[in-house]
Amino acid sequence: MIKKIVLELTYFSIILVLLASLMHRDLLVSPLLRFEHMQANGNYLHPFIWSFLLYLIIAIFRVVVKKILKFKNRS
Repeated sequence: MIKKIVLELTYFSIILVLLASLMHRDLLVSPLLRFEHMQANGNYLHPFIWSFLLYLIIAIFRVVVKKILKFKNRS
């Protein structure tokens, strides 16, 4: 069970880092400046919200594919 949780947290972390680096190019050049902008605007949660939404979409897709493959292998 712990292994599964760690795997899912790894997926979420990868999505978080990819989305952050794709949306904010300046994060790669000057991360401290990006964090200062985030602090000034007070929007701390938006990276986690967007990442969670994408994670949910991917998780639903994974479950659907798993069910389809399970049904296909059964018959």
